[in-house]
Parts: sequence; C-alpha cells; structure tokens
Amino acid sequence: MKAAAYASQNVTDYPNNNTIFAIWKFKEVPGIPAAFERLCGLVDNLNHSFTIRVPSGRASCVMGIGHDAWVQLGLPSPLPKELKPFEAITGAKHTAVTTPADLHFHLRGPDMAVCFDMLIAITEVLAPVADCLEEIHGFRYWDGRSILGFVDGTENPVGAERQQFAIVGDEDPAFKGGSYLFVQKYLHQMEAWTRLPVEEQEKVIGRYKLSDIEMTDAVKPGNSHSALASLEDEQGNELKIVRDNMPFGNPSKKEIGTYFIAYANTFSTTRRMLERMFIGVPAGNYDRILDFSTAITGSLFFVPTMDLLGQYSAGDAS
Repeated sequence: MKAAAYASQNVTDYPNNNTIFAIWKFKEVPGIPAAFERLCGLVDNLNHSFTIRVPSGRASCVMGIGHDAWVQLGLPSPLPKELKPFEAITGAKHTAVTTPADLHFHLRGPDMAVCFDMLIAITEVLAPVADCLEEIHGFRYWDGRSILGFVDGTENPVGAERQQFAIVGDEDPAFKGGSYLFVQKYLHQMEAWTRLPVEEQEKVIGRYKLSDIEMTDAVKPGNSHSALASLEDEQGNELKIVRDNMPFGNPSKKEIGTYFIAYANTFSTTRRMLERMFIGVPAGNYDRILDFSTAITGSLFFVPTMDLLGQYSAGDAS
C-alpha cells in the first residue's frame, strides 16, 4: 500500500545517538532508472521495518535528490521552486564550496547496527550504477555537543515549529510535504581551537561553554556564530531551519569535524544564513567559527514525500 498523499519523509525527528550520512553520484551506465525504482521501494521498506523492529528507537531512512539527478530520472516538472545546483558562496576569506551529488541518505538509529544494515541494503541497489562520494559515521557526543565542546543545535525549532520550518507548505503546492536538504562536511582545526582560552572560545560561539546560555547582545561579539546564524524576515519574525548536525572523526588521521545538515521549507532561508556566515554583516564581518572550521563539501537536495516515492517504486521492492 502506498503512503498517503503529503506523507513527509521523517525529516523532523530529533537526532539519534548514531547516524550515517551517505552521498552518491550516478555513473554513466545503463540501469539507473530501474535501480532508482528499487530504491524508492527500499526506502519505504526500511522505514516500516525498523519502526516495527526498533519501536522506541526512532530509526529512519531519509533520501534526498539533487537537481541533476531529478532531471536525469525524469521526476515531476516543473521542479521544486528552489531546487538547483548549489552555487558557492565566496567571502573575503572563506568559501562555502559546492560539490557534486545526486542522492543523499540520512540514516538514524539508536545504535550503529541499524544504520549499518540500512546502508548495506542501499549499497546493494546503488553500487552497480553509482559511486559513494561520502560516507560519514556520526555519533552523539556527550550531552549533544560538537567536538568543539559547545552544545550544537540549541536554537533548533522544537515541537510543532519543526514542521513549520522544515516542511514545504502551500507556497509550492505540487511539492507540499517535501523539504529542502542542504549539507556540508566541516573539518575542525582542533590544535588552533584548543589553544584558545575558554573565554575566547565563548566569544567565537556567542554562548557560555558549560551552561550553554547565550550571551547578551551587549556582550556577544557581532562576528560570533550565534549572532550571524540568527535570521529574521522583514516583519521581524525569526526564521529557522531544522539542523541534525552530528560530530564525526578519525583522530589518528587528525580528521575531526561536524556534518552540517539542514532541513527547511525553503532553501533561501538556509542560503541567507550561509551568506551571513561566509560573507558577513556587514561584508567582511564573517562568522569567526570559520577560522577554525573549513567546509569541504556543499550540496543541495530535495526530499520528496513518501507519496511521490511510492509513484516510482518498483513493485518487487515495496
């Protein structure tokens, strides 16, 4: 049975203890449409299966589709209004780079075995027709902190606001229930960061490290992360995105970072936040966290509803 119309993929759930993020790019080979049909059925199957197998574990598989893949696969046209290849944002010192990507998978589970099994099943379908460009194993670090030591996602919307800010509504009726997904892989310069006294680290973030309390405007620097990542519309209403960031790392190779992942009902909100961070307000007053965190990837996807995926699902995979 197909999912009901406008049944969103599980983009509004809260981060779990373990996550795998995977980015795939199609090869120039035959068989891509058939593999995608199997994949649509598999996504539905994985979500249903693990809901039953891990009923209290909030396990889920979310698939996002990039612009070029959307066109190549012949998915509905006109496209979602803001789905296009991500254009790099270049500031005076730092750049939000753009990197190629066709499909993105966000796999959540209470333990890594759930995520691992889901990725194995996805790989069996995709490996003949696509290359995996990134496979990031994320984990919960202490009380929801990034490797930098500060709580990540404090300003995330909660409750009903998650739906409001993450899910496309009547502004794009053909894709109501979908979501814009943007991801970046950040690597942290930990040696430089740990040399900073805690008081200086707090000025970079705009929050007190131990308590996670935000500094007052009179104390918080204008180039702090919390100052530049906040956004309002013309009427003064706060605009938000749903972040599911996770830390990852390979300490022996000195690769330690944060996987930034944002769901939003419009990509323009996410892009404005990135412009404030990388270009600055005013221009040149960029987010100081970028002096310690380098974005090495950047890709935009659209997360269609389960109903739309059901329309492309192969009968033998659902």
